[in-house]
Amino acid sequence: MGDINIVFLLAAVIVASTPIMLAAIGELVVERAGILNLGVEGMMITGAVCGYIAGHETSSAFVGFSGAALGGAAVAGIFGMLTLGLLTNQVATGLALTLFGVGLAAIVGQGYSTDTEVIVSKLSIPFLTDIPAIGHILFKHDLVVYCSLALVALVWAFLKYSRAGLILRAVGENHEAAHALGYNVLLIRFGAVLFGGACAGLGGAYISLVRVPQWTDGITAGAGWIALAIVVFAGWKPGRLVVGAYLFGGVTALQLNLQATGLAIPVEYLSMSPYIATILVLVALSGSPGPGSLGKTFHASR
Repeated sequence: MGDINIVFLLAAVIVASTPIMLAAIGELVVERAGILNLGVEGMMITGAVCGYIAGHETSSAFVGFSGAALGGAAVAGIFGMLTLGLLTNQVATGLALTLFGVGLAAIVGQGYSTDTEVIVSKLSIPFLTDIPAIGHILFKHDLVVYCSLALVALVWAFLKYSRAGLILRAVGENHEAAHALGYNVLLIRFGAVLFGGACAGLGGAYISLVRVPQWTDGITAGAGWIALAIVVFAGWKPGRLVVGAYLFGGVTALQLNLQATGLAIPVEYLSMSPYIATILVLVALSGSPGPGSLGKTFHASR
């Protein structure tokens, strides 16, 4: 531990947490609408390959992230049509979506190579960036880091204070009652599913364009499953989600730094640590109540 620079470690925690936070905040909205989408990993890796290709073909980070959001939303749209239109089982469809996304990304990205560079702008705040330690930890990151935090704040305000957010929560708690009041349950849920897919795509693009940055098969490495666990850890509340994302991001960043120090622990054990933490959290919070209609099929004719 003596060889680990704490300042650089904490800065790395923020970077490692950003893709998880983006995917998790999208899934939180989906689940608050009463839909359980286990295909976050598939949407993330689709966004990763779409964002990488779009960004490098245009040398534009904006186009890259936009393409990632569209790619993630497109895959999520398939999930929405199957579960909301054809009333397929949400759990089975979500798992199939992950397999589909991983396979699709492997095909799309197969053999892709590029010499172009995608630069993601960094936020530079006068004076704040010059503060010793704190300036490096908090104020020398790219714009996507701060946009992800702003997105969490917007989702919190949307769910808590807006009429549309109240309707979405009502659909998630009791879709039959919401339907009886005249709300279009299917349309609201489909919109939430698309939003969740777009956020997962953005999270995937952050990995392939910023955090790594490169494209390889399986680049998301289970980040989508961690995002699912964070939603449960947060109790479906945006504020707690930030804490959960930084905790899990901290575990990821720490194991990478421990590997770099050459600590006498097999690298396989260190690599397992984020996923062991995920399993422990899910076991500990297995009895936590979610939205009342979460995972339940709705049909307007009933």
